[in-house]
Amino acid sequence: MVRVKRGNVARKRRNKVLTIASGYRGAHSAIFRVANQQVMKALKYAYVNRKQKKRIFRRVWISRINAASRIEGFTYSHVIHKLNATKIGLNRKMLSQIAILDNSTFSKILNFE
Repeated sequence: MVRVKRGNVARKRRNKVLTIASGYRGAHSAIFRVANQQVMKALKYAYVNRKQKKRIFRRVWISRINAASRIEGFTYSHVIHKLNATKIGLNRKMLSQIAILDNSTFSKILNFE
């Protein structure tokens, strides 16, 4: 039977993990076993938070629209209902940007009949 030498492959795999963990503190960046655990945890958090980022931004946009619409004397739900009824196709991201950057345009959008 032929002898299989795996040192090169194992070293490359370990170095890949240690490269990802290069900015971690203490043993988390130096010792492979600890670094591997931290890298797996970090990659899991990165995956989950890519999904959560979308939810968080939507909540931010909604709260901005609500704050700007209350200045005009409306509630958020009333504004969204009014926009859907008048078939104004602005999404929440664009509405929040308009509310922040251009108050006069936002008030014209709300007073549109």
